[in-house]
Order: sequence, then structure tokens, then C-alpha cells
Amino acid sequence: MADYLKLQKKIAPKLVKVVERRYAILRLIHRSQPIGRRSLAQSLDLSERTIRKHLTFLSDHKFVAVTSSGATITRSGESILRELDVYIKDLRGTNLLEERLKAFLGVEVKVVPTGLNQNFGKEELGRFAADLLKSLITYGDIIAVTGGTTLSNVAEMMTPVSGKFDITVVPARGGLGEGVEIQANTIAAKIASQFGGEYHLLHTPDNLKAETIYTLIKEPSIKKVLDLAKNADVLIHGVGTAEVMAKRRGMPAEKIEELKSKGAVGETFGYYFNQNGGIVYSTTSVGLKLSDLSKINKVIAVAGGQDKAKAILASVSKKYQDLLIIDERAAKGILELVDVEKNKD
Repeated sequence: MADYLKLQKKIAPKLVKVVERRYAILRLIHRSQPIGRRSLAQSLDLSERTIRKHLTFLSDHKFVAVTSSGATITRSGESILRELDVYIKDLRGTNLLEERLKAFLGVEVKVVPTGLNQNFGKEELGRFAADLLKSLITYGDIIAVTGGTTLSNVAEMMTPVSGKFDITVVPARGGLGEGVEIQANTIAAKIASQFGGEYHLLHTPDNLKAETIYTLIKEPSIKKVLDLAKNADVLIHGVGTAEVMAKRRGMPAEKIEELKSKGAVGETFGYYFNQNGGIVYSTTSVGLKLSDLSKINKVIAVAGGQDKAKAILASVSKKYQDLLIIDERAAKGILELVDVEKNKD
């Protein structure tokens, strides 16, 4: 933590508390707008009087707009929220977590601070990832995305960009027969709409037999999408725990037990990793393979929650990814695992 922040916490702790509360209020408004005072108070466990006082300040400074339907965030509010992201990271020392994780994993790491209400962690992770994605995209880029709840949150928290980017968004994988809202096709369409770009859909499930996949990927419309994905400028994907992903793929119980016996803890792109980062099993699937990732300019992994720590540690490395975006709980969970292994040695 910077010396001036340490000094500030000592000399003006109440000021730090005020900043953290206003940051939490702005984050929640951004996520749930329009939202009323009562809902803000209940969600953040603060009194309505306290919420009213902070809303008055934020409204007077044009960071939020307050109407009869509730509070909404302004462009100035979105801008100050991004600046506060940096301030809070310094305040909480999450930048130190980033440095330790980068040194161990070999990839750039962004840690999203846990807010006053940890129930909104997934949405906040999505907002941070969406903002970072917008900052990376340039005119004419191709973006490839995977499915899953984490990427669905990224798409939901994406706000419209000004100007035309002429981007193309494509799914990096076929679907897994899950809810339509977390399928890669849906996520690609949502992100493209916020950029004012175009998207292509991959009309095929991911978990098919090898001979079926071999035939399908030759079909012109499917081949076109897969070629676009392989030539993507940016790929953003999630990280799954091995057992959860095996169940989502409809694997039989005996196969899941076999994966466990092999030490599988993490999964990405149909590849199952053990705690040492070794691949112990891979599925036949429609979409990008790990070997395709090295050809993509920027590969971003996004994951959150302490329960994902083992999966992230197993699946993420400089061999496949360039950037990892995680929340504070996942970051601390990973470092706890690293420290345990060091103590064994």
C-alpha cells in the first residue's frame, strides 16, 4: 500500500470509510439501476438516512441521477467509478496480491476488490472485466467468447460504447445444452450489441461424438465461425471446476469418478487439469483447442470465488493466457494453496 494511503487511514479513518461507502453505492447503482434508497440500504446494510446523505452528495456532483424510479449512474459516475477501482485496490492492498500472483503464474493479474456486500461479487467481477475488455478493443477486432455464468455476467455488465468499433464477436465453443442465457452464442450477441458490432452464432452443441464433430466442422457456416474464432484478436473465457464441468457435459458418474481419481480439479476448453497443471483428460468438442490459444493476441481468463482457487491454479499459465481477472477471494485462496505447497517442501 502506498505510504500516503497508510497515512490517510491513520489520520482520517472516517474519510476512508466515506469513500468506501460511496464506492459501494456507485457499484450497486451501476449493477441494479434504477434502484431506490430502500433497496440500496437493505443491500448494503446501511440506514436509509445514510444512503440519502451519500446520494445527495453523488447527485450534487453529477455522479448519479435520482428520479422517482430510483438512482441511475451517469457517464461521470462511470468514470469516477473506474478511478475509484484503482484507489480501492491500493487501499485494500490488492495490488500486492496481483504482484505475488503474477510472479507465481507468469501472467498479468487483475484482482477485483471484494465490496461491502460479498453477494455482488460475481456482478462486480463482470463489471470490471467488461470495462477492461472495452479498454482493450480497437477498430475491426475479432472477439471470441466462451459460455458460462462468469462470462454471462461480463456480458450483462457491459455498457454501450460511444462510436463505431466495427468489431465481430463469435462464440469460441459450442453449447453444452445449458440455459440459453449462459451459452456462448447469447454472450457473443450481447457483447456485440453493446459495441455496435456484428456477431456470428455457432449452431452446434459442444459435447458430440468425434465422428459427428469431424463432419460438422466441415460445414461452411460452422467452419466460418471457427475460422473467425481461431483468428480472434481477443479471447475471453471462464475457468471451471472439473466436477462441475463434467456434470454440465453430461458425463456418467463412473467417468466423473475416474477424473477425480486422476486428480482433475480444473477445466477449460474441454481439457481437464490436475493441481500441477498437467492435462489428465480432454473431450472431443466443437470450438477452440488449447493449441489455438498461442495464435491469439490477447487471451483473458476470468474467474471468481474461493471455490475456484484450485481450478484457476491448475488451468491458468503463461503457456495459454496473457491476463487473469479474479476477485479478492479467489486471489487469497490461490495464495493459500501456494503457501501450503511451499510449506510441504
